[in-house]
Amino acid sequence: MRKLTLLTLALTPLLALPASAQSSTGTIKIGAITSVTGRFAEFGKMQLAGFKVGVAEVNRKGGIGGRKIELLIEDNASDVNKGLAAAERLVNAGVPLIINEYSSSLVKAQAQYLARQKVPNLVITSSGDDITKPGSDYIFRLNQPATEYARVIFNIFRDNKFKSVAIIAGTGAFEKSVADAAQDFAKLYNITIVEDQRYDKGLTDFRPVLNRIKAKNPDGILMVSYAEDSVALMRQAREVGVKPRLFAGGAAGFALPDFIKDSGSAGESVITATAWVPQLRYAGVQKLNVDLKKALGGQEPSYHAAQAYAGVIVAAEAIRKAGSTDREKVKAALNTINLTTAFGPVQFKDYDGFRNQNPLAMVAQQVQGGAFVPIYPKSVVPRPIKFER
Repeated sequence: MRKLTLLTLALTPLLALPASAQSSTGTIKIGAITSVTGRFAEFGKMQLAGFKVGVAEVNRKGGIGGRKIELLIEDNASDVNKGLAAAERLVNAGVPLIINEYSSSLVKAQAQYLARQKVPNLVITSSGDDITKPGSDYIFRLNQPATEYARVIFNIFRDNKFKSVAIIAGTGAFEKSVADAAQDFAKLYNITIVEDQRYDKGLTDFRPVLNRIKAKNPDGILMVSYAEDSVALMRQAREVGVKPRLFAGGAAGFALPDFIKDSGSAGESVITATAWVPQLRYAGVQKLNVDLKKALGGQEPSYHAAQAYAGVIVAAEAIRKAGSTDREKVKAALNTINLTTAFGPVQFKDYDGFRNQNPLAMVAQQVQGGAFVPIYPKSVVPRPIKFER
């Protein structure tokens, strides 16, 4: 594995370390997996920035019992098998806990493996419902499940008396979870789904389905797609002239700063679910936003960076509370976590079929004037929503 020179605060390449348990002196090593390369690398870049800020904060405040922490970061190359190999290397390195990454398809396989190995797994960004539903004693998720991505969008549809919605979503684990949850909320809110199109990775021409949707003239269109697809969808939607009252994204590609840059005017007025915005009223939010932006070389951070930051804070707190790097003690300590970070409150609970899930609500933002602004709920001091018609 190549050294990640991007992170200068003692993020050591795994292969340079002996595959042994933690010693009682020196730094405390925590495992982390993300997509440094491959199709999810844009999200990985955000997570690396969050890791950097989180490690710096923990160490600046004295580390854990006076010992600094460092992350052993493994690149899964956006690939399921390479992700499993990365997890195996971290298990063999004796880390007490592994912070896990972005893609639900990758994380689900890694989480199941880590549960069998009895290694605590802190999921920070992956949202597929089936990761913590039914879950495992060893899987803890601090970010919101996919159900919440659909909920916040459909709450906006409901509040604005939408009667009909079309859905376009990929067939990956995350996209499927959000789209399936959207179907449930549509029934609950008495909203008619006029089209539900699921597409496989690699599709580039969305015009046929967009033209079908145009003919049905729905009030809203919910799209759940990754970075490249989100831009293509909006460009082609403008091209064919489909015009709902609102275009909505289920986070993922639609919540990245690059969505605004790459889609240009086509992205204007698109709303999207998001897990974090700098306008949230938690202590340290503005400082975190500044620190993340600095770590990204001036680029605006997405919620993925804030989640990665929070993952480091929670991991360090669990080890501190455990008073040990013993995996079973760390697992037990995770069950007692109750703190508020600049990402939001973190407490792992069992509810609605979820296990060890942090019950945190989503927010929504809209592209207005070439920038994301918060629009929902009232707690973020929202701007008025701009409708297409």
